[in-house]
Amino acid sequence: MENNKQDQNFDKFADKFEKNIYGSTKGRLRHELLVHHLHNYISHKSMPLEVLDAGGGTGVMTEVMLGLGHKVTLSDMSSEVLSIAKQKLGENINLDIQHTDILSLSNNKQFDLVVCHAVLEWLQDPLEVIDKLVDLVKPGGHLSLSFFNHDAQLFGNMLYGNFDYVEQGMTTKNIVRLSPNNPQKPKVIVSQLESLPVKIIKQAGIRCFHDYLKQPEKQTSEYEQLKQLEIQYGSTEPYLWLGKYFLIIAQKDG
Repeated sequence: MENNKQDQNFDKFADKFEKNIYGSTKGRLRHELLVHHLHNYISHKSMPLEVLDAGGGTGVMTEVMLGLGHKVTLSDMSSEVLSIAKQKLGENINLDIQHTDILSLSNNKQFDLVVCHAVLEWLQDPLEVIDKLVDLVKPGGHLSLSFFNHDAQLFGNMLYGNFDYVEQGMTTKNIVRLSPNNPQKPKVIVSQLESLPVKIIKQAGIRCFHDYLKQPEKQTSEYEQLKQLEIQYGSTEPYLWLGKYFLIIAQKDG
């Protein structure tokens, strides 16, 4: 990516994105942990929720929401990833797909649940986008944010011995297109949310242990045991701060 004043767009490599991200234990575990933590807010409701999957890409989370009977608006700025989403999701009366960036979404409609997962780290001004997302939540509704964790990125690179990379501020001239260019510090995002009309009700690390295993083959061979331990410890101190992704669920003031 040209790391200038543009947000990341996946138009030129949507298929690679889908395969690399969700065709691995990294992607599978991240998705399953997010669904686990969101469970209380998306299932067993007496009425379908109106959900916005903002920057929802190929519709992985949208598919879960639709399966639970909710009404979903899936938005993304990449036409190619939305094309994959349309093929995957098919025709559904509960699905509205919008080709747009988050800041261009209309303020005329608010949602019971706004989901924005793995998006902030690709944006030039994520704090402005957070303000917009909160505006799109109905009073009493929920916002779910997850993002690539800058602090965990630094910790991991130190463990891997990438000292020069850390000293350079974890930036290189040769940007890897599928490597987030603007990872976020959890406490900065928490501070931003605390300035807005929401209450944080859940914080969790996503993949607190998976990426650090000295025996990477156990990511596959002992996946279910690893997943249960991620669930057990991922919401507790100090491990939540080590997750490669960080999750925040907030409820808007009623």
